[in-house]
Amino acid sequence: MTSSATPTRASPALTLIAVCFGLFMVGLDSTVVHIANPAIQADLGASFAELQWVINSYLLGLAVLLILGGKLGDRWGRKRMYLSGVVVFGIASVAIGLIGSIEGVIVFRVVQGISAAMLMPQTIALLRATFPREKFGMAVGIWGGVSSVAIAAGPLVSGILVEQAGWQWVFYINAPIAVIAVIFGMIVLRENESADDGPFDLLGVVLLGVFLFGIVFGVVQAQSWGWGSAKTLGTLIGSFIVFGAFLVTENRIRNPLLPLGLFRSRGVGIGGLVFFVNFFAILGVTFLITLFLLNTMGHSTVEAGLRMLPMSAFAVPAAPIGAALTAKWGARRVAALGLGLMTIALALLTLAGPDTSYWYMAVPFVILAFGSGFAIPSGAELIVGSAPVRLAGVASGFQTTCIQVGGAIGTAVLSSIVAAKVATSITDSGAPADLQEPAAAGVPISGLPQINDAFVSGLHIGLVVAAVLTAVVAVLVLTVIREEHTAEEIVDEQFVDGELAGR
Repeated sequence: MTSSATPTRASPALTLIAVCFGLFMVGLDSTVVHIANPAIQADLGASFAELQWVINSYLLGLAVLLILGGKLGDRWGRKRMYLSGVVVFGIASVAIGLIGSIEGVIVFRVVQGISAAMLMPQTIALLRATFPREKFGMAVGIWGGVSSVAIAAGPLVSGILVEQAGWQWVFYINAPIAVIAVIFGMIVLRENESADDGPFDLLGVVLLGVFLFGIVFGVVQAQSWGWGSAKTLGTLIGSFIVFGAFLVTENRIRNPLLPLGLFRSRGVGIGGLVFFVNFFAILGVTFLITLFLLNTMGHSTVEAGLRMLPMSAFAVPAAPIGAALTAKWGARRVAALGLGLMTIALALLTLAGPDTSYWYMAVPFVILAFGSGFAIPSGAELIVGSAPVRLAGVASGFQTTCIQVGGAIGTAVLSSIVAAKVATSITDSGAPADLQEPAAAGVPISGLPQINDAFVSGLHIGLVVAAVLTAVVAVLVLTVIREEHTAEEIVDEQFVDGELAGR
């Protein structure tokens, strides 16, 4: 059944404002919990493992269902899916503050993640359907700026709310934003026509969901199971077997969840890597730097947030500038430039330590903000800008999946590096094993400076790993994508339609 609900063309500017409300909520909730966790632990008696699941349950719910959310938006209406997601997100946020148990917090964090998966793909898809092609990059630049500000501002907002009102307000704050988003969105957003009305790819949904859940869950649990354990290896290998079955399924059916013809454009796959390593670094480093500032340096939650402010403040101009550069120089060059700046910033952060000036962090934070800001609109141009409008939701879902999976894996991998370094130091020093948990969180251990040094050393190793990844993908962007905007690199709607029709 095909909708015919597009009586007038939506205002591009108002559409951008409308989707940024939901985008800001989702970005904010990616990092606000990092600083609120100690207060949650004290109030609800949560264990360290339960606190990790307060973060990871949200990421799992979000990452697993993003492509499905994009497909449902293409099929049943992007405005409808976006507004439904905002409503559920707001309700879940209030429920987290009221529930009164750590188990309830984790459950409603999953609901938050699922609702975020409903709304996030629609934000880019609505922009793609509303803005003319020549202005789409600038729209995504502003989109990226809002997202970066929300992610980087999370620790500061959380610090202020936790100190002044209580940890519950870290979640309650979403309620008024959701109300404004729904009212404004109902007025200004326009519904899209249905992309297709063929049979739904239920098997593809299940297989992709199992794969994404297995990958994220396996990496998250590797810190407690061990990277070489049978559980970790079995989960990861099993997930890739399921992914192989997913690819076979998608290649054989008429109406796939993820049309594989999109990936005939090299830009789509490379653009996914750009987003993956961007948020691997941003979210992973934000998590560890927050622990460093709060625990190792002993700053208050507000002070820690203020010291991370350069990342959010300079993210405001960075993404729009990146969009303008993308329009002028092409996505290939700007994506490589952005990742190159991130590499430099991450390398410079390895010079920072407990005894160095704050400037050793502030300057790299500014460079990191510009690097990430340049990579976001150029990466979106490689993925969504090359996709046909009718598949914008699926392309946006793929893009956002790369963001969330990259962030989840980055946080888990960099945390594991720190934990392994600290564990070795504790073993070598003969210190009690129960010091492992606080030491891995950057808490100074009295009389054992070598353990304190191990945390900082592990942080620096993690920064190097992130820098290497951003550098490698920057090289891939320059070598794999040879030309900009050629028939070989852009998948047009006729090609995808023809491929689907031929199945």
